[in-house]
Amino acid sequence: MSVAELKDRHVAATETVNALRERLKQKRLSLLDTDVAGYAISKSRTSVSFGPTDLVCCRTLQGHTGKVYSLDWTPEKNRIVSASQDGRLIVWNALTSQKTHAIKLPCAWVMTCAFSPSGQSVACGGLDSVCSIFNLNSPMDKDGNLPMSKMLSGHKGYVSSCQYVPDEETRLITSSGDHTCVLWDITTGLRISLFGGEFQSGHTADVLSVSINGSNSRMFVSGSCDATACLWDTRVASRAVRTFHGHEGDVNTVKFFPDGNRFGTGSDDGTCRLFDIRTGHQLQVYHQQNNDNDVPHVTSIAFSISGRLLFAGYSNGDCYVWDTLLATVVLNLGSLQNSHEARISCLGLSADGSALCTGSWDANLKIWAFGGHRTVI
Repeated sequence: MSVAELKDRHVAATETVNALRERLKQKRLSLLDTDVAGYAISKSRTSVSFGPTDLVCCRTLQGHTGKVYSLDWTPEKNRIVSASQDGRLIVWNALTSQKTHAIKLPCAWVMTCAFSPSGQSVACGGLDSVCSIFNLNSPMDKDGNLPMSKMLSGHKGYVSSCQYVPDEETRLITSSGDHTCVLWDITTGLRISLFGGEFQSGHTADVLSVSINGSNSRMFVSGSCDATACLWDTRVASRAVRTFHGHEGDVNTVKFFPDGNRFGTGSDDGTCRLFDIRTGHQLQVYHQQNNDNDVPHVTSIAFSISGRLLFAGYSNGDCYVWDTLLATVVLNLGSLQNSHEARISCLGLSADGSALCTGSWDANLKIWAFGGHRTVI
């Protein structure tokens, strides 16, 4: 059988699958009698009481001269790495606002960054289609720059996201504009597994984000420009375990729920959604009603330690704090004093859940500290 015939059969099979998927979606909708918020309301659950003084901006991290695109916290909570359009990674002491490292990158077009589990290394990637690793303990070169310790090369498109496998210093997962994700062995610099690709069950457009299950590091989820999220098992790289539908725009961000049985998504369609990995069902949609047609995109999300709160950054500079149970907004950081002046591009919660960091196209990062509701989240 020729390649052309195989492609024709693949197209036909894809059309059949899509038709069956639509029928399944309609059947599920007919059986779905409630969502998380509807059930919570039926049980007379009350919303989290959250005020402007319960989450306040305690410091602004200034040092980048371009748009901030990505950030990550270390597991021990007090350090943050950020990536910017200025072509630098900066490692910050979150308690003092001091910069401990300012790493000049070989390619200025960086899109993502991540700390290793030990906090001794950082990874980054972008339009150069490679993932670069820097050991923070390495000596500076003669020009005062931190040398790259490893380059992970193999993607055929830009590297959009990277995350170290929890508790594994030598393994990392990347997502790319080539429609795939890759599990890497950092020690050898070689690819262990490829997720997606031609004739395989996976994404059909750029993959924008990955999140590894903290309860089972063999499982990870990815979000894509094809408006879907995929669940993957690193032991079975040939096809996605499950594909999740519902969004009507690019899925820019994915994040596992603390219990590992659910995950959240954020999309260009202006909504966040909560999915169950065991059933494949959509559990809840988090969406603010807008009177105009210019719906702000969701750019980044994070859950609180308990999962009761969902933090969502938007392209218009808003940052909503959602009550995940009742699907209501309890606070908008964009309306507070000292809020960002441009698009929220990234956000993340410290390991102990005591602080939130947001990054923006205004070139700044801000650390938001929790007040009396720390035990709630």
